[in-house]
Amino acid sequence: MIALIQRVREASVRVEERCIGEIGPGLLALIGVQQEDDRRHADRLLQRILGYRIFADENDKMNLSLKQTAGGLLLAPQFTLAADTGKGMRPSFSSAASPDKGRALFDYLGRQAKEKHSDVAFGEFGADMQISLINDGPVTFWLQTG
Repeated sequence: MIALIQRVREASVRVEERCIGEIGPGLLALIGVQQEDDRRHADRLLQRILGYRIFADENDKMNLSLKQTAGGLLLAPQFTLAADTGKGMRPSFSSAASPDKGRALFDYLGRQAKEKHSDVAFGEFGADMQISLINDGPVTFWLQTG
């Protein structure tokens, strides 16, 4: 599984002009699911998202995790992260999971996140979403399991 995580001051997701999820300071995580992914990958990815130390400590060093800061987590599905962009001028999605598998693993990741973290919001799988964010830093990292 893939997560593009961005440290944000705030982030929100809208579907059909309606806000369906928003957070204050924390992480926006765009989630991509690949064919070989399973629940083990989702568990490992969530562990990394919650534990990745990218927030400033008292010495202004990136040394604190989302779990330690109790910031918000906005999870948004984004199948285009699984694209193969190595050749040509058009992405291939042959490595992306099927929509059913992608939805199942994204939903599983979301349920696990709600159990392990207090402030979690979601985008909508398969929807045309508009995501707004104020990137803090900017600080952006690519996390991948498997």
